[in-house]
Formats: sequence, C-alpha cells, structure tokens
Amino acid sequence: MASHKTIGTHHVVPNHDGGWDVKRGGGQRSSGHFDSKKEAVDFGRGVSRNQSTELKIHNRDGKIAQSDSHGHDPNPPRG
Repeated sequence: MASHKTIGTHHVVPNHDGGWDVKRGGGQRSSGHFDSKKEAVDFGRGVSRNQSTELKIHNRDGKIAQSDSHGHDPNPPRG
C-alpha cells in the first residue's frame, strides 16, 4: 500500500481567557495570542503559507467556520 502524506494544520481558536490563539494541530502551546480574531487569522495565514499547512479557523464556540489550504492541493480549482 502506498504511503499517504498528510499536510499539517494550524488552527485559529478562541482562548478561554479572552482573545484568540494560533496553534499547530495537535499542539498544546500557542504560536501566537491576539486580541482580535482578524489579527489571529492574518498571523495564522502567514504561518500556514510559510509551512504549507491547512488553516482551520474556528468560531467562538470552537466549531470550524472556515478552512484555507496552503499545502499541496491534489485537486486545485480550475481557473
């Protein structure tokens, strides 16, 4: 069976003490803490592009609201 390489993820998640965090998927520590969601998303997109990961943007309730792929997309959209 051929090996399947999964791209990593980064997540923009609400911090229980207020504000927003950017975390690597499966990680406990935050890569950055921000007062606004927009600041966290902007930072997260930069990190995600740099590391070719998928960015999962969560709502305040913790559910994933949006996903941006910055890795190798096997099915890119057609222009």
